[in-house]
Amino acid sequence: MGTVFLMALALMLILEGVLPFLAPSLWRDTFRKITQMSDGQIRFVGLSSMLVGLLLLLWARS
Repeated sequence: MGTVFLMALALMLILEGVLPFLAPSLWRDTFRKITQMSDGQIRFVGLSSMLVGLLLLLWARS
């Protein structure tokens, strides 16, 4: 179980690093726009991301 968690964490870090590596100016502009969002909007994006991730995980396990 610990190995799977570490692999998932590693994959997340790799995916998170792709955009700043390939297009740093786009990443900076996107990050700037995110910081200007309200707390409710950020929570909605976070919730949506978690739900999509959960659905993908359930789909992959079936």
